[in-house]
Amino acid sequence: MDDQKLAKINLDTSENDKLILSSIDKFLEKDVKPYVKEFESEDKYPQDIADKMAELGLFGATISEDYGGLGLSAVTYSKIVENVSSVWMSVSGIFNSHLIMCAAVEKFGTDEMKNFYLPKFASGELRGGIALTEPDCGTDLQSIKTKATKDNTKYKINGTKTWITNSVQGDVLAVLVKTNNEISPPHKGMSLLLVHKDQGYIPRKLKKLGYRGIDTGEVQFNDVEIPLENLIGTEEGRGLQQILSGLELGRINVAARGVGLAKAALDDSIEYSKIRKTFGKPISNHQSIQIKLAEMATRLEASRLLTEQAAIAYDSGERSDLQAGMAKLYATETALFNSTEAMRIHGGFGYSPEYNIERYYRDAPLLAIGEGTNELQKIIIAKQLVELIRIYNSYIVLKTKNY
Repeated sequence: MDDQKLAKINLDTSENDKLILSSIDKFLEKDVKPYVKEFESEDKYPQDIADKMAELGLFGATISEDYGGLGLSAVTYSKIVENVSSVWMSVSGIFNSHLIMCAAVEKFGTDEMKNFYLPKFASGELRGGIALTEPDCGTDLQSIKTKATKDNTKYKINGTKTWITNSVQGDVLAVLVKTNNEISPPHKGMSLLLVHKDQGYIPRKLKKLGYRGIDTGEVQFNDVEIPLENLIGTEEGRGLQQILSGLELGRINVAARGVGLAKAALDDSIEYSKIRKTFGKPISNHQSIQIKLAEMATRLEASRLLTEQAAIAYDSGERSDLQAGMAKLYATETALFNSTEAMRIHGGFGYSPEYNIERYYRDAPLLAIGEGTNELQKIIIAKQLVELIRIYNSYIVLKTKNY
């Protein structure tokens, strides 16, 4: 890793980044926290909050400054996501799915596509997400059935996508499709296309246990026609690799969400344990509660460090799916653990919508299944470990021969 990259991922947050984090904290305190219960209970899209996030530049958080974005490092971005998620996790999803789409365009799009779309993405003029999952296909993306056929001027898309963030309120989606059903292995026949809602796809909002407020939809493509230039990249058959590259940032985002939610559960539990009394003393004085708080805090700190490590790896420009997978796995399991322990510490009050605990308890499970299930993360981690050991052992053998 060269000196420039090392400087970029310096853990000392720059003054500019500190100002951004401070502005977001003020925004969360003033414009989000007072309205969470209203929007969450009614499952109502927080349009004003989304528009204010656009004003803050969050829709361009990781987009290069060359295209009007903030150009933030993944380290700073993950801190933003953590802070947002500690107040209301749903809000972070609005710009995360959008930024995965942006990353695919910025990394792989043609110059014409980047110059046209990225400034509009960065300003929030155009907002969107990624359309990967299908009714019969989640983790195994090579099994998608949505297909795009083409003639000399256009693609025609048919199929169904589901659990798609920003599909109802957004303007455009990066859609993973089959452009060649005959080739083997299947991923070589998959491409990524930018599709505007006004080009004809039909979204339908889905109801969810948690993660409310943010729109999540089923999207139907019935002979939707788009220009050939809406292909991301210069050739077909690269779609799966393109979107998997973006999912590394997505998994860091989900890990940071887990950290934020776990922190909120711990903070609320500490405060409650100091005022709730049983047997003549605050429950924070009971060893059983102390043990819970200690384990919650330790898991939280470990999750934060893993997430930071993954963000540093991503910023280095090197492959980071091992670190991102570890961070996503541990931080989201910590969110599940802390939300459950918070429920137990709060007792009956934790089961009431008067407190935030029941929201944490409903939101946390999504993190374990979104952006690749935690079972999939374990497989990714194991495969990378085996590969790294093979490379390391080969290096040792070569070094020994040279002596």
